[in-house]
Amino acid sequence: MKIILSIIALILCHTSLFAQEVEWHKRLHAIPEVTVYGKRPLKEIGTQQTKFDSVVLKESVALSMADILTFNSSIFVKSYGRATLSTVAFRGTSASHTQVTWNGMRINNPMLGMTDFSMIPSYFIDDASLLHGTSSVNETGGGMGGAVKLSTKPAQSDGFGMQYIQGLGSFRTFDEFLRLTYGDESWQVSTRAVFSTSPNDFEYRNHDKKENIYDDDMKIIGQYYPTERNRSGSFRDFHLLQEAYYNTGRGDRFGLNGWYINSNRELPMLTTDYGNATDFDNRQREETFRGILSWDHLGEQWKVATKAGYIHTWMAYDYKRDVGNGTMAHMTRSRSKIDTFYGQAEGEYYIGSDWLFTANLSVHQHIVQSEDKNIIRQDGNKAIVGYRKGRAELSGVLSAKWRPTDRFGISATLREEMYGTEWTPLIPALFIDGVISERGNITAKASLSRNYRFPTLNDLYFLPGGNPDLKKESGWTYDAGLSFAAGREGSYSLSGSASWFESYIHDWILWLPTVKGFFSPKNIKDVHAYGIEAKANLSVALTPEWHLSIDGNYSWTPSINEGEPMSEADRSVGKQLPYIPRHSANLTGRISWRSWSFLYKWCYYSERFTMSSNDLTLTGKLPKYFMSNITLEKALSFSRADISLKGTINNLFDEEYLSVLSRPMPGINFEFFIGITPKWSKK
Repeated sequence: MKIILSIIALILCHTSLFAQEVEWHKRLHAIPEVTVYGKRPLKEIGTQQTKFDSVVLKESVALSMADILTFNSSIFVKSYGRATLSTVAFRGTSASHTQVTWNGMRINNPMLGMTDFSMIPSYFIDDASLLHGTSSVNETGGGMGGAVKLSTKPAQSDGFGMQYIQGLGSFRTFDEFLRLTYGDESWQVSTRAVFSTSPNDFEYRNHDKKENIYDDDMKIIGQYYPTERNRSGSFRDFHLLQEAYYNTGRGDRFGLNGWYINSNRELPMLTTDYGNATDFDNRQREETFRGILSWDHLGEQWKVATKAGYIHTWMAYDYKRDVGNGTMAHMTRSRSKIDTFYGQAEGEYYIGSDWLFTANLSVHQHIVQSEDKNIIRQDGNKAIVGYRKGRAELSGVLSAKWRPTDRFGISATLREEMYGTEWTPLIPALFIDGVISERGNITAKASLSRNYRFPTLNDLYFLPGGNPDLKKESGWTYDAGLSFAAGREGSYSLSGSASWFESYIHDWILWLPTVKGFFSPKNIKDVHAYGIEAKANLSVALTPEWHLSIDGNYSWTPSINEGEPMSEADRSVGKQLPYIPRHSANLTGRISWRSWSFLYKWCYYSERFTMSSNDLTLTGKLPKYFMSNITLEKALSFSRADISLKGTINNLFDEEYLSVLSRPMPGINFEFFIGITPKWSKK
């Protein structure tokens, strides 16, 4: 690691010697857009990634990033319903094997290792991409399955601007979106706010209960599944994002990003719960602030950047129940506080158009306090059980990218990380790509890397059950694939890709029950995940006024436990991991005519097992399901304002489905949005 740190320091210092006075915004627009076939950007040599453009991110402002990923990517999204926990899993791995960054800062919860995508409104994201498998090593360590890269951009406004959107949906759901912007030659300032609230009391057919039908003699003559309402599912979420960017006119840009979250959510009751919702209060509250200060400097052949960030999260979970006479007593009262300090320095240096060298050094310092304040001791008094721990996480990476010919490129990456006092061995990654045929821009790509994931703080220290003797997970991943792109300017474009991947993960951490009545994590499994990922896009100008586009994704993902049996009764070896579908697919079709646009979204997940033994019982697996959403939008333009009208039907065919066992999802439901953008005089 000392060698990597020294080289990083030399690159960062060397590039700072070549400063030139060039305006930032002029550099962004100095080169006109040109399509070059057979020559990928140096940064993307050999990488497997999925990018989402602004159209995808803003198609339905009420969507969270969990919904965006469901309908526009090949990865599996495990959702408990709107405004409840939603996690993602790459390539047959778990949610904690997916790293998530926001403007370069990793935002995975250090206690749990995962990210709740239901807490990320798409309205706050301007740029999003998925880095599949090996490709995540270029962004961050620990992404055994991959990484999700999220970022914001300057508004690029001239003078004052405003956008307001009001949404009204089924189940008395209200969504409000506001953005205020200001821009001139030096400043770009943006304020965004999102407020969502709903009782979320949708109806569903409860297939976990049966009601009897009686005749006049009280004999059972039939049975049926009752229709119930989602109980204890209300939510109220508020998000505020403040951004400011300043361009000095000498090649420097300073940035400020501040994101505040205030969430108050009930946790819905299970379909197997026969209790009365008024007898319970099951609630989770969260306050989070994420802040980043940044400095970027752009030169002729190089770039340097530094960032400093801070995350504060306070979370509370309260479970109360009626103990008689209308008295509500705390059963669980959990409190967590997380403070993360972040710093990063990076540099890029080009030698002509054929070489690119990059260096990145980042540090995260976590300070965590986790407490359960309602533990009853043997003497009948209450005790506070939990832990207070800190951990520093240091990551350094070097990469060299070389394109000796227009048709061939190779990239090598070296990463090393430290968690606490433990270092990883050197993490290498190799990427190659080459143009097989210029006709159709047929490109072959391949990559190989090792990776590591350290246990989370809960894995190590949670009381009761934490295991401080856990080993870090390790693994190798490789993939290979083909991509193509063809088209005719002004007529159509067609592109697609298909890739094969394999991952071997050793010492997989699994929480298991103990003889003492609680769960504890162990390094128990070896997992072999492999499969196919494919995607395609077609855009056609049918006429000068009619435009059609179709996007599709498909994945086949066996993820098999190849570890040793934990006991004679263990039936999990050789079986698919729980909640990992073997097949998933989605399709999005868009058609527009003048100021009208129509959108159709479809997704499919095959059956998912809920048990490691893959039992074919009623509770052992969740059936496959299809999902269809449609949207119709009309744009209106007046002298004083632009107005958009949008109507959406979700779950068009009223599919009855579950993403998680005993957590019902809503049937057919509706949303309507009206957006107003005033036309103010520009400076």
